[in-house]
Amino acid sequence: MVCPCYDEAEVIRSFYDKLRSVLNTIEGLTYEIIFVDDGSADDTLSILNSIAGEDPRVLVCSPSRNFGHQIALTAGLDYASGDAVIMMDTDLQHPPDLIPEMVQKWRAGYDIVSGVRDESVGTSWFKNVTSNGFYTILNMLSRTHIPTGVADFNLLSRPVYEVLRGMRERHRFVRGMISWLGFKRAFVYYQACERPAGRSKYTLYKMMTMATDAVFSFSSTPLLVATRIGIVITLLGFIYLLWIISKAVFTDSLVVGWASLIAVTLLLGGCQLLFIGLIGQYLARVFDEAKGRPIYILKQAPPRPAGRELELEPGRDRYRPD
Repeated sequence: MVCPCYDEAEVIRSFYDKLRSVLNTIEGLTYEIIFVDDGSADDTLSILNSIAGEDPRVLVCSPSRNFGHQIALTAGLDYASGDAVIMMDTDLQHPPDLIPEMVQKWRAGYDIVSGVRDESVGTSWFKNVTSNGFYTILNMLSRTHIPTGVADFNLLSRPVYEVLRGMRERHRFVRGMISWLGFKRAFVYYQACERPAGRSKYTLYKMMTMATDAVFSFSSTPLLVATRIGIVITLLGFIYLLWIISKAVFTDSLVVGWASLIAVTLLLGGCQLLFIGLIGQYLARVFDEAKGRPIYILKQAPPRPAGRELELEPGRDRYRPD
């Protein structure tokens, strides 16, 4: 189990109790739970360390600061060592009761079992509309199909998460990366319940950032669209120029004015700035990859799994204190 958490002190103990009770009902299953405290400002880390002191099957990772949910998932995967791993959030909106069905499908031969959210209790219409719209637009732009409503609630077989662990890109959209991998995949559907405590940490800004990472990580279509729009505007400008010349040569009705000139100038200038910014987004990602910094830094880490030392590229994976 890989469970990222951020400021979940109010609910983390309830989540652990519920998760453990569900896992203990699955016949023939041995497990460990890797909690990743993503720079919480409350007592989440101390509670997790207390739980780990009580249960040897609980491991705790703690990055040096808040690196983000997708990086926290990556940190947890780096310390996974089982035949399969389940990633889920700790706010109880990913229902632990779904885990036995996921395990059953994995045992039936599926490499990936993904949770798909049918609907969310208490979620605003704005979030539902923007979420569905995001998946629609992303699937239009990208060759990698990402099912609408799919979450980071996934079971991955060992071959799958080993490959995923080797993908060290910094702007991460994990659910998209999983879809890109292929493999034999099944889905389980659930209704996300209201949070029992606390509030969602995914602000509008964070959701927009993740959406931007998803689009620019899985599609170069925006660049193609920008090129085509540029061609269309150029052709329209050329046609407009021919019309102006013909009016000047063959008629006396040419009206000289500034309004149309300013409108065209603003349109072209806006398009140029937009497309320069678009190119800049791709260049910024190339720049971040070229710097070669670790994806995350840990201030607290569990023992590294045996044989894991050489599996990731030295100097480009992570830093773990001795």
